[in-house]
Amino acid sequence: MKSGQSVVYYRSNAVGWLELRFSEQGLQTLSYVPQPREVAPSKSPMAKLLIAELDRYFNGETTTFSVPLDPESGTAFQRKVWEQLSKIPYGQTRSYAEIAASVGNPLAARAVGSANKNNPIAIVVPCHRVIKADGTLGGYNSGPGVKKILLELEGIRLPGEVSARKD
Repeated sequence: MKSGQSVVYYRSNAVGWLELRFSEQGLQTLSYVPQPREVAPSKSPMAKLLIAELDRYFNGETTTFSVPLDPESGTAFQRKVWEQLSKIPYGQTRSYAEIAASVGNPLAARAVGSANKNNPIAIVVPCHRVIKADGTLGGYNSGPGVKKILLELEGIRLPGEVSARKD
């Protein structure tokens, strides 16, 4: 990889296709895509590590990710929010208001929602673990069905929610 250049890989799993974009420093983006542009074997040690960790995550065999992160975007506020998201333990949720309070701005729940929407590293930076204060799902870039699948994978079932998994 040339300096300053990103490398892209794709992986299919329980929620569809994921696009993984890496710099030399780490994972820049992990996003949902309808289909891959081109599937090639991973030559990057970081990509191999993340693909293995994602496979273990979706098989219920791991709860953490160790790949270094290098988000390619984000304001100072968004980065604070993403840092807090990374602290939410597997199998637990936090409300938008709780995240707002944790970044020092308890009135910024809507801004936290916007930061979640702009999270460039889905799953690894677990924005799916953030729900509304009333215990309902809230939004998710790839739709509520994907958010439900991820939460259920982690053993989280919200009151009144119908299962999204097709076991």
